[in-house]
Amino acid sequence: RIVARDFHFIHEINGQKMIEAMDEDTEMRRPSGLLALQVHVGPPMKVQFRNIRLKRWPAQEKKVALIAGPRSHGYGSHEHNAGCALLAKLLNENVPGVRATVYRDGWPADEKALDGVDAIVLFADGGARNPILPHVEVVDRLMKKRVGLATLHYAVEVPKGEPGNRFLDWTGGYFEGFWSVNPHFEAAVKPAENHPIARGVRPFVIEDEWYYHMRFRENMEGVTPILTTVPPDSTRERPDGHHSGNPAVRARKGMPEILAWARQRPDGGRGFGFTGGHWHWNWGNDQFRKVVLNGIVWISGLDVPEQGVCSKTPAVDELVMGLDDPPPTKFNRDEVAKKIEQWNRE
Repeated sequence: RIVARDFHFIHEINGQKMIEAMDEDTEMRRPSGLLALQVHVGPPMKVQFRNIRLKRWPAQEKKVALIAGPRSHGYGSHEHNAGCALLAKLLNENVPGVRATVYRDGWPADEKALDGVDAIVLFADGGARNPILPHVEVVDRLMKKRVGLATLHYAVEVPKGEPGNRFLDWTGGYFEGFWSVNPHFEAAVKPAENHPIARGVRPFVIEDEWYYHMRFRENMEGVTPILTTVPPDSTRERPDGHHSGNPAVRARKGMPEILAWARQRPDGGRGFGFTGGHWHWNWGNDQFRKVVLNGIVWISGLDVPEQGVCSKTPAVDELVMGLDDPPPTKFNRDEVAKKIEQWNRE
């Protein structure tokens, strides 16, 4: 009898426990794989197996799958794998009732990996490269089972048309080319007052590649703004382009824009969109990090704590762990540490 629950394994023979182990090799371990029957080398032999039965462990926790897209940008930006690993670690450490698993470098190859999942978190490049596109029908079936979906940063973008319409249904909004924009700017972020995702989140100021002017459901039906800001007018003055600007954006100078939102679907399913996340170091901001952790907990169907999901501020050494590339020679850890300290002191 073999019991495999996450990375905890128990092997028994005739009711006698032979081994109990926890796989702590975070670099090499995998959340799914093959079931293999071992035969030792030696002289010719006859081996027989009978009555092999596979039973899925009953869900006692909310299962969250974080899907990390492959590398795409330079060091410290669009760090999908390291970002998902950090979020999963913080969820598992700080949220009872949640079991978060990371699938690295794109959509999980194992088609059964998302069986029984309660929430999917997608942090990846978007547009035509969004890894969800080849799996739209699979995701739609999961959404019909009231599975939650969160899209982070570039993953909020899919092509206009059928993919965009699916996102309007699943999460309530998406980045639409020639309508939405993606400037880098320092945002004074204001959280919502009466939504669980905003619990414990204080106003904060941080620079990021904040996308705004999303395409939302008509009349914001079922959609609640979670984070808003008034972008600098300069971010609206870029020329027309797929991501850069358009007349509708320029006409809204001085008006607030939505940086994160939540969707309560009529069937009980939930969606969450968050446009920040370009800079990996921003996970060191306690408010920035908390709103994303809150959002993941909420789409999983759990109650967000009154003070939000509180987690220890990650040190620079923890943030650089698992990045896709080695640090450049000009990388200054002290500057990053100083920035994190300043954010959380304010």
